[in-house]
Amino acid sequence: MTTDNPFFEPSDLPYQLPPFDRIDVEHYLPAFERGMEEQRAEVAAIVAEPAAPTFDNTLVALERSGRILQRTSAAFFTLTSSHTSDRLQEIEAEVVPRLSAHSDAIMLDAGLYSRINDLYARRGELGLDGEQAWLLERYRTEFVRAGAELTAEQHERLRAVNAELAGLATEFGNLVRDEMKARAVIVDDEAALDGLSSDAIAAATVAGRDRGLDGKYALNLILPTGQPQLAALHDRDLRERLHNASVGRGVGGDNDTTGLVLRIVRLRAERARLLGYEHHAAYNISDNTARSVAAVEEMLAKVVPPAMANAAAEADDLQAVIGNDYTLQPWDWAYCTERLRRDRYAIDESELRPYFELERVLHDGVFYAAGQLYGLRFSERSDLSAYHQDARVFEVFDHDGSPLGLFIGDFFTRPSKRGGAWANALVAQSGLFGTSPIVCNNLNINRAPEGEPTLLTLDEVRTMFHEFGHALHTLFSAVQYPKFAGTRVPRDFVEYPSQVNEVWMLWPEVLEHYARHHITGDRLPQEVIDRLHAAEQFNKGFSTVEYLAATLLDLAWHTLSVEEAEAVTDVMAFEADALERAGVATPLVPPRYRTPYFAHIFSGAAYSAGYYSYLWSEVLDADTVDWLTERGGLRRDSGDAFRDGLLAKGGSADSMDVYRAFRGRDPLIEPLLKRRGLLGDAA
Repeated sequence: MTTDNPFFEPSDLPYQLPPFDRIDVEHYLPAFERGMEEQRAEVAAIVAEPAAPTFDNTLVALERSGRILQRTSAAFFTLTSSHTSDRLQEIEAEVVPRLSAHSDAIMLDAGLYSRINDLYARRGELGLDGEQAWLLERYRTEFVRAGAELTAEQHERLRAVNAELAGLATEFGNLVRDEMKARAVIVDDEAALDGLSSDAIAAATVAGRDRGLDGKYALNLILPTGQPQLAALHDRDLRERLHNASVGRGVGGDNDTTGLVLRIVRLRAERARLLGYEHHAAYNISDNTARSVAAVEEMLAKVVPPAMANAAAEADDLQAVIGNDYTLQPWDWAYCTERLRRDRYAIDESELRPYFELERVLHDGVFYAAGQLYGLRFSERSDLSAYHQDARVFEVFDHDGSPLGLFIGDFFTRPSKRGGAWANALVAQSGLFGTSPIVCNNLNINRAPEGEPTLLTLDEVRTMFHEFGHALHTLFSAVQYPKFAGTRVPRDFVEYPSQVNEVWMLWPEVLEHYARHHITGDRLPQEVIDRLHAAEQFNKGFSTVEYLAATLLDLAWHTLSVEEAEAVTDVMAFEADALERAGVATPLVPPRYRTPYFAHIFSGAAYSAGYYSYLWSEVLDADTVDWLTERGGLRRDSGDAFRDGLLAKGGSADSMDVYRAFRGRDPLIEPLLKRRGLLGDAA
């Protein structure tokens, strides 16, 4: 496995697509080890360079380092999310702390930091262009934030903390994944599944059979948040069982995560103090576009009161639908919401799905909008294999016919895939290496029974458009240095382009093109489209409050000082108190993520003290959608302006400076408040 390892040389496939058909699981660990060894040698050579530091012999050399490690990591972590196995999880548990130690060895290398700091001190004399100057700025900032200026004793403790956090995050993610499987609800009688679609019942049948329960049905937990089956199931007792299985994840049993949460929070607080910050939130947010916890809290303060008022009004409306039959409970909300939506707007999710067939949504919706706005063309490459038979490869061509990159669509749920939806790059665009991007979109859609079309819900259609916004951000990257490619931007900026792309889902000419009945070919009736638009603010109180509750919970955990974190011993009691103090405690609207399965913030550091990013990004998104609408919507000149002025920049400049240059001003919050029904006259 070590002598003929596919990761040791760049792939010879188009766009350097990893040769998954030649990669064995046992190739990964030797490739990680060779990759780390190679990069350590490359860094040592930079430090030992006898010539004075220059941009090329230090920063460009650093950008060029670690190519084996990059190739291996991209493929490996794609698999651990999209198609994992017991052996991959074993390797992950071993290699993640080693990768953390490897990163620390580079970021805490005094000789390397000295060269970077020397360049930074002379930055005005170096004649750097804008992207080069920003590369120097970012490297110095990242080294300082990583602890480069701490003492040797502090370095030793920091390394230990980082290694332990890396291992805990991996363990948390694996337990959450295992708990999703373990919490499936077993149903004896198919009659109890009344209300579910035929493909959902078929999926429950297969899930039961896979568990060795022939003749029984298993309702798997599909999303890491709430469960979509709750909107359809007529059986109230089954709704309660499914809801409780979902919100009870991670507390007690073999997959309990509460001890991990406490340890992660304490270590993050300790690390923040080591690095000179009051708490982990102050540390993380200082390097995002928000810059301060106070700025985030100021935004949230404008949203919480009207959102809570809207949710309370929605609860009253739902209780009116129920009448005296029973008292509204959280497991009733989605089901009663669908009844009210049908009564108020004559919108029935089951009647919409025949108009949202997967292939048509993809080709005549998602791809069509990208073609109209940016001139892109897509061609499926059945000759290229990805990491799973469900993962389909498309070549993307630019408006002038030139090849742009590869898009991999992996849409169906399976036991080896984690829940939710996400995008990730297998190959990053870079002028330095002459590489074009390969980007993956993952969703978790139930596969239709053999021979039947896969029909999507409205939310699944929205998710396809959303994730493809991340893909466009990656595909349009036009930077020199891989550090800045595509979505390598601040966490509270990364969701912005993807949220903008959602607007095309209901844009008239796009909807007209893809929303066709899968049997008759008839277009979605205009009166239904009008009702969809009329219902755009429907249930926004609920969706805003469940999001805010998760966001404020994230901040509550990560604004703890070292002493405060040590004092917390009961995770669920802390959660309840935090929600109460934040003004978002309501039993009818649980947080979108409860603490024990909040993988966004505990299975990795990216969104820790950063879950606010979705709402922060939506401010930019809503402001940009206003701009697109004012310019007439789906126009090539608008697409080119958005692409060239923002998407192509990646992280090659300060993100808010990029936004201001594109928009001509700072973003306004009013379009967001209007969209969510949070303005005074709409609340």
